[in-house]
Amino acid sequence: MLGAIIGDIAGSRWEFNPTNDYNFEMFSEECSYTDDTICTVAVADAMLKSRDFGESIHDWCRRYPHPMGGYGGSFAQWIRNDNPKPYGSYGNGAAMRVSPVAYWYEDEYQMLEAASATAKPTHNHSEGIKGAKAVAMAIYTAWDLRQGYDVLDEHEIDYILSRSVAVSGYDIEINKSDVINKFDETCQGTVPVALWIIGESTSFEDAIRKAVSLGADADTLGAIVGSIAEPIWGIPEWMKEKALSYLPLEMKSVVDEFYNSVVQRK
Repeated sequence: MLGAIIGDIAGSRWEFNPTNDYNFEMFSEECSYTDDTICTVAVADAMLKSRDFGESIHDWCRRYPHPMGGYGGSFAQWIRNDNPKPYGSYGNGAAMRVSPVAYWYEDEYQMLEAASATAKPTHNHSEGIKGAKAVAMAIYTAWDLRQGYDVLDEHEIDYILSRSVAVSGYDIEINKSDVINKFDETCQGTVPVALWIIGESTSFEDAIRKAVSLGADADTLGAIVGSIAEPIWGIPEWMKEKALSYLPLEMKSVVDEFYNSVVQRK
């Protein structure tokens, strides 16, 4: 999930001020974590505490009511509601927060059920659930392959993408000209693009740079791409340390506890 957090922070200052500069400064004083990081941490914390996903997301978002970029209108209303209900969203928020479940479950069926459960408190539209499952499957498959290989080659990456496409039906044969500078907050408009970027990339940093510099929904696309890129290529240590420096102590504690728990479970 740290890959999602890095992508979120790197893309944060470009969400409403898009760039096509591949060589943008990865981390600056203008960067911060956004709702993408808060929700991802909430999902991880829910599993650590055996807590309902919706309850955890609601709680964490109330703790941080004013993240950089704010919350989307319908989601903000959901947060303010003392008894929130799903509102049929198919926004890309379902896909950006799902990454922790892919590391937590060894059984594929349980993992996909958990991915659906992370979406349903808010994004209970079929497209929202599909987006969450597609991202989780890519991460789950990559993480499983990395247990046997230090480096994944293009054939393994193709297999990872094919597994994601199999659960979603997404078309990831994409022309850059069709998606560059196109701000799309839906799962169906974001997740296929994220998978396409993974297929075009050669490293974790390359994937993040391609995602952010596409000029789209930079922080969320960065988070989704980063979450999938992490188990494929790993994350440079300097990026981990830099990203964690942006987080409040209680978020860093959840990240540390989550990864320690994953290692113990494996």
